[in-house]
Amino acid sequence: MAAFILPLVITTLALAATSFVILSVLYDAVSRYWWTPRRIKKKMAMQGVGGPKPRPFLGNILHVTALLSNSTSQDMPSISHDLVPRLLPHYLVWTTQFGKRFIFWNGIEPRMCLAETDLIKELLSKHSAVTGKSWLQQQGSNHFIGRGLLMANGQNWFHQRHMVAPAFLGNRLKSYAGYMVECTREMLISLENEVKSGRTEFEIGECMTRITADIISKTEFGSSYEKGKQIFHLLTTLQNLCAQASRHLCLPGSRFFPSKYNREIKALKGKVEGLLIEIIESRKECVENGNDLLGMLLNEMQNKRDNKGFNLNLQIIMDECKTFFFAGHETTALLLTWTLMLLATNPSWQHKVRAEVMAVCNRQAPSLDHLPKLSLVQSSKS
Repeated sequence: MAAFILPLVITTLALAATSFVILSVLYDAVSRYWWTPRRIKKKMAMQGVGGPKPRPFLGNILHVTALLSNSTSQDMPSISHDLVPRLLPHYLVWTTQFGKRFIFWNGIEPRMCLAETDLIKELLSKHSAVTGKSWLQQQGSNHFIGRGLLMANGQNWFHQRHMVAPAFLGNRLKSYAGYMVECTREMLISLENEVKSGRTEFEIGECMTRITADIISKTEFGSSYEKGKQIFHLLTTLQNLCAQASRHLCLPGSRFFPSKYNREIKALKGKVEGLLIEIIESRKECVENGNDLLGMLLNEMQNKRDNKGFNLNLQIIMDECKTFFFAGHETTALLLTWTLMLLATNPSWQHKVRAEVMAVCNRQAPSLDHLPKLSLVQSSKS
C-alpha cells in the first residue's frame, strides 16, 4: 500500500505546484494587461484627465507612429532648434485636443503628459521617491543595461546613485582630461590621413560616436581598454535588437517567445557579460590601484558597504558598467555632433572660436589650465 501511495502523493504535489505556477502567471498577465490599465484609466477619468482612446494591447502606438512618420517624411527646410513638432508631434496634437494634462498609452502602460511647470516641479521634488521606470521600460532594457542606475527604482536607485556619485567629483573628472585629449588627437590624425588619401566626406556623427566610446572605454576600464571597445560594439548591436524586440512587449508572453530577436539578444548579452567578467577577474587582485569607474565599483563590493538590505553584487556591477557605456557615450556624441553642425552653419562664429583656441593654447594640446582662459567659449555657454 505504501509503495502505491507515495507515487500518488508525489504526482499530486507536482500537479498542485504546476497548477499554482500556471495560475500565478495567468493572474499576473490578466492584472498587468487588463485590470491595472482599466483601474488607472478610471482613476484618471475621475480626476478629469482624459486623452486619446487606446486600442487593446497596442494603446496609442499606431497613432504616434503615424504622426511621427508624417512629420519626418521630408527633410527640414532649415536648421531649427524647435524640434518638438518634428520629433514629438503627438504632444502638440493632443495638447491642443485635451489640454495641458492628459494621458496616452504606450501599449498597456499610460504616459502622463504635463505642460504645467508648477505641477512638474512638485512631482519631481515631493514625489520623486515613488516615481521611477515602468515595467515596460525595465523589460525593454533588461538584456541591454539590466537594472543599472537608469532602470533602478526606489531604494535601489537611491543607493546606486550615491554609489556612483564619486565618479563625477571634480578631481576625478579632471584626472580623465588626459584620456580626452589623447583620444581626440588620435581621431584627428586618423581624419588627416584619410583626407591625404583622397577622402572628402565624413559622417561626423560616427566620428563622435567612436571618440566618445574610446574615452568611455578608457575612463571606465583603464588598462582593459581594448576589451572595453569590444563591449561597446556589442552593446551598440544589442541596443538596436532590444529596441526592435521591445515593440512586441505589449503582447502577453512575447518576451518568452523563442524568436530570432530573443535568441540573438541572449547570445549578445552572454558575450558582453563574459567580457565584463574577464575584466573584473583580472582586476580583483589590484582593486586598490584602480582610478576608473570599475575600480571604484569593485572597491565598494570589496568593502561590503551594504546599507538597508542593498547588496552590491557582480550583476549590479556589470549593469552599471553597461549603463555608463550607454548613457555616457550616446548623449555626449549627440551633443558634440550638434555643436559641430552649429559651428559649420555659422562660419564667422567658428573662425572666432578657432582663433581664440589657437591664441590661448599656442598650438599645444589643450589642458585644464587653458579652459578658464577661453573667454569666448565660456560666454557662449551662458
